[in-house]
This record gives sequence, structure tokens and C-alpha cells, in this order.
Amino acid sequence: MYYLQNRWKIEGNKLKYYGLRNKPVMFKNVVKLNKKQLSIIKRLPCELDCSELKILSNLVGVQIVDAEHKRTTPQSLDEAAFCSNCIANDYIIPGLEFDENSLCPMCQTEAETKHLKSVVPIKNTFKKSKKSRFDVAVFYTGGKDSAYLLYYLSKVLDLKVLALTWEIPYMSDCAAKSIAGAKKTLQNVEFITRKVADSDLKKIYRHLYSLADNTCACPSLAYVLFYPELVANKVPYFVAGNEPAQLTGLYYNHMAPKMAYTFGNNKALNLLINIGRILTLHPPLKKGQFHTLATMKQLAYGDNPIKNLSGYTNPLVHNVVEAIHQVHELLKPLKRAIRTSSWSGNIPAFVQVDFNDICGGVYDWKQIKNTIIEECGWVPPDEYDKGLHTSCKIEKCKEYSQFKRFYDMKSDMIPFSAIEISLASRDKALPREAALAELRSALGFSMEEIPECAIMKEYIEK
Repeated sequence: MYYLQNRWKIEGNKLKYYGLRNKPVMFKNVVKLNKKQLSIIKRLPCELDCSELKILSNLVGVQIVDAEHKRTTPQSLDEAAFCSNCIANDYIIPGLEFDENSLCPMCQTEAETKHLKSVVPIKNTFKKSKKSRFDVAVFYTGGKDSAYLLYYLSKVLDLKVLALTWEIPYMSDCAAKSIAGAKKTLQNVEFITRKVADSDLKKIYRHLYSLADNTCACPSLAYVLFYPELVANKVPYFVAGNEPAQLTGLYYNHMAPKMAYTFGNNKALNLLINIGRILTLHPPLKKGQFHTLATMKQLAYGDNPIKNLSGYTNPLVHNVVEAIHQVHELLKPLKRAIRTSSWSGNIPAFVQVDFNDICGGVYDWKQIKNTIIEECGWVPPDEYDKGLHTSCKIEKCKEYSQFKRFYDMKSDMIPFSAIEISLASRDKALPREAALAELRSALGFSMEEIPECAIMKEYIEK
């Protein structure tokens, strides 16, 4: 008896794999079928004769297997097979493969992905601005990572910082207290808070929920709100504070090719872009400004067709953009700011601080938590050992919806938190024992709908 291997699914005239495969074939998740192959595979499971096996010869052993080699997907963490080096397992990442040493693909490729640090240029030091009241701006959520970034820029580098906070309806109590603490302790920081009208926000959230089964729109909607502020204040840099695991995770989720991580330093490509700008009477772009315009234009006008043709797409951002476009009035100030900044050259450069570098090698979660508690008045969540996403009450809802949609093969996006916590344990930012404890108690990898979903549904259904 032959079967279609677990996690392979017929879609049109193709087979598609929902999982993360071993190193040699890590992103080879689609196999085209001819008519004869498709006809046979649709009848599986069944016995196959010699002529049928010959037709399927290039698939037998991988996509087409006998009963002995057919895998199953665990239904709980206790049933999962774990990587021998990190916390990755085939429950939180269904379809995760392992090599002969029981290493997951992320650990198999650790050496060759060490240089994949950021899809926007890395910049760890900044000069004082002569054209603006502010040296840098950050999107501040009250969470662990943005609090550490705020501390580093304002206290370590002694910069004048504009902190931008989008007041979401799901902000955690500890995040609100952390923001209040930062306002008291950080003398170099000016805070701006914006809130979207509930009627508009619910329209966006309802559409987003219909697309993704959750309403997480951070940080995209925050960019829409605050880009005009950055342009008006002539802020030279907008600084991102993503932890290293989040950035590398884009590669493993097939959302960013390796080239995207080196684009900012590619002199030939940047020269070509600037020649085009000069020919159209626009000022040339400085490092990071292309990334700003590309990000804001995607939010304002939707996905670039060239990006879609590349095969590298980000369904998370795509869904948020589609939802934001339900409220066209919200986009008008953004579009004006894009036009004026592109013509004037007054574009805040989108850059990333390398948390590993500024921490002396490894962004150790426990160590930085102690620092921001002491230096910024940061208030940790009740689950003190929680490492991922400490600013939002419904973060587990996003994890749960991403996990269930991927588990049920309704989405090919691997749950972000599953990749992030695996990479964090691989890179020793989080001890294996702490990562396992967080998987069991603090994250949303559940086969049953989690209680936090009621918070999200209550808001959008009112």
C-alpha cells in the first residue's frame, strides 16, 4: 500500500510541502506533476503496479511512501521529536525534518546563516543631528526589545530620541506600566502616543481576522500613523529593535532571500537605483532610505509586482496591508509624506541596531531584562521567564492562529514564534530548559482555542 507522505498536499497540478525540510532541499517545497502522476496520486492510498511506480519514479521514497515510512504529525508537545541541539520540534513546526544526527534544518545551516543579521542596514552608532531636534526615532511598545533599544540609544549613546507608541486596545498591563516607567527615568526621550479611532480600527481588525484568524497589525499600522511625524520633524534615522532571532527567522520562513540581508551594502545595486532617481530629478538615497521608502510604499500602495514574482512574499504583511486599505482616509497622510520626502530627500533612514553586537556577542534575554528593569523602570510580565513578545495581551492569539493554520495546512507560513524560540535556543540567547518551559506555559501552541482569543473577539464584535 502506498501513501502520499505526511505534510505533502495536492494543490492544482502540484504537490506542496507544509514544513521545513533538511538542508539540501530546505526550500524545495513544490513539485510539478504531469497528468498521469496527478491521476495516480489522487487515488492514494492504494496499491500500485510496476507501470504506475515507474510513472511516479521521481517521487517514490520522498513524496510517495509505503506504510512503514509514512510519518505522522504529533498532537502534543509530549509526542514531539526534538532537535538534538535546539528546542525546535515537529509539534510547533509540523513537517520539521531532521538529519542523521537529529539536527533540524536551522541547526544544519547555522554556520552559513550567521551573516544573515538584518534585511535593513545595521547601524550601532549615530551622530548628533544638526537638522532635527531628534537624533533618532523608535517604535516603542513597552516590550522587552523596544525597551532595551530605548535604553541603549538614550542612555548608552546619549542621543535625543523620539519614542512613538501606538496605543493598541490589547496593550498588556505590564507594557503600560513600563511606558510610564520609561517616561520617568529616560531624560533624553520625547514620547508621542497615537490612537486609531475604534470605528476605523475595528473595520481593519475585522477584515484582518477574516484573512488570518487574528488581528495582529503591529508594527505596520504604527508605521502608517507615524511616518508623517518623522518626515515633519526631519528625523534622520528610524531605528528598529528586533531581536536577532526575529530577523533570521524571515529567511527560514522563505520570506527574505540571502541577498536581502546584504542589499544595503551592494554598491552596484544602490548606484543603479540612484541613477534612476537622478534621471527623474529626485535626490540620491542614502543607506537605509531605500528600505524606508519600500516599506512605506508597500503599506500605502500594496505589494510590488516584482516582489510577488520573486517567490518571496510575506503573507503576514500582505494581510495587514489589505486590511489597512479598508480605511483609505488613514493612508492619505502617509501618501503625502512619501511624496514630499521622496522629492526632498528628507527620508528617515530605516536601520537596525545589532543587539548581539551591542551586548558583547549574545543578546541574553535574562541579562537584558535585569538591565532594563534597573535603568528604564521596565515591568516584566507575570510570566517572568517569558522571552518572546512581552507587550501584548493577545500575542498568544497570533501564535495560536499561525500554528493552527500551518498545522491544518491552510497557510504555508511557519509560526513566527516557533522559529524565533528555536533560533534563540540554538544561538544560546535562551537556555534550552527555559525555552521548553516557555513552550509549555507562555506560548499559544495549542490544538484547542486558547482563552486569550476571547479578548480579541470581544473587541471586534462589539
